[in-house]
Amino acid sequence: MKNILSGLVAALFFFLTTCTSTPVERVTFVQDDDKIDIVVDGKPFTSYVISSQYLGKSVTKPILYPLLTPAGVKVTRSFPFAEVEGESQDHPHHTGIFFTYDEVNGNGFWNNTTFPPQIKHSAVKTMQAGEQGVLTTESEWISKTEAPLLREERTMIIITGAAETVIDFTMLLTALAEKVEFGDTKEGMFAIRVAHQLQEQDHTGRYVSSNGDEGEKSVWGKRAEWVKLEGQIDGADVGIAILNHPQSTNYPTFWHARAYGLFSANPLGQFAFEKAHQVENPQRFALTLAPGQSALFKFRMILYDGVRTKEQMQERFAEYTR
Repeated sequence: MKNILSGLVAALFFFLTTCTSTPVERVTFVQDDDKIDIVVDGKPFTSYVISSQYLGKSVTKPILYPLLTPAGVKVTRSFPFAEVEGESQDHPHHTGIFFTYDEVNGNGFWNNTTFPPQIKHSAVKTMQAGEQGVLTTESEWISKTEAPLLREERTMIIITGAAETVIDFTMLLTALAEKVEFGDTKEGMFAIRVAHQLQEQDHTGRYVSSNGDEGEKSVWGKRAEWVKLEGQIDGADVGIAILNHPQSTNYPTFWHARAYGLFSANPLGQFAFEKAHQVENPQRFALTLAPGQSALFKFRMILYDGVRTKEQMQERFAEYTR
């Protein structure tokens, strides 16, 4: 009888301690004056840069930099924050992961490396560690006359996985005091500038789209549900995939994917892309927001070690959009 009671007490203790244990915080945040570090399983993943000056360089929009796979492979270009042998130093406005656009009421938010104009971080709304991490922020798109044009509300959900880290991005742009018009230009919108060894040009990178297109010349300027870029960095297979959600504006997005290392989804450049592909009667998308009106943009970015087949990526897209 004594042994039975001892066994029951032990079982009850195990049950209570298991049920009341604190969930594992696989994703944590460390806030500093100029950035918020995002840590996954105790290892650096990326930093959300919120300052307009970072590592001695002007930053004209919030960025995520640098980006590392779970194995610690850095998949973003270091320039302009550091000089690395073999890296190109073109397009200094291509920094980490960024979300911006070039023709907004005549303001060039894409190409500028000084400000104004500027996308200025204004607040952190949520910073929640846990099995998944949630970071919600607010920014203002400020014109060259220093007038706030748009409010950007952004949610980033960081999800851990097998040999991969996922970020789900939701960006809501709302026009403020005046009507906001977006021109149809290739210079946008949700992008990452990749490490030079992931470039198609002179290196190992290779783009593949959900349509089955392969390589920059086939992928660029076309619509697709997702595109992946895979290659080798110091002999290790790595990849980056961007998936576009059906709720996102002008889905499925067009792709501004360049062999020199710019990997960008651009849903607003419709006329520029259709004209470049000699589409008969190309149509302008011409997104226009009245004061108080909003546009939604949703993307999933997967950073992974190893390779993924087209079928595997299609399954991930189905999972994302379910």
